Amino acid sequence: MPEYIEPVCDEVSTSVVVLDPGPRAVEVMKVLHRLTGLSLWHSKTVIRDVPATVLEWLPEEPAAAAAMALREAGALVEVRWQPTSPSHS
Repeated sequence: MPEYIEPVCDEVSTSVVVLDPGPRAVEVMKVLHRLTGLSLWHSKTVIRDVPATVLEWLPEEPAAAAAMALREAGALVEVRWQPTSPSHS
């Protein structure tokens, strides 16, 4: 009799979404630049067009750390769960 094994994935993907850069937009730009590697100009463009997903397909802990860094800079940030994607399984 064959045995079947069902793989279980404990890794959950999340996105970090900036909802509002807050009163210290320059600080938020600098943090975004550091987290993503985007230029400061591109970081400014991203936070000007909010809500903006700034990081995707991250494990839960790095996403929470990135969100905390952006919050400390003054941004209103949300961490969202990503639906499972066949290309990222």
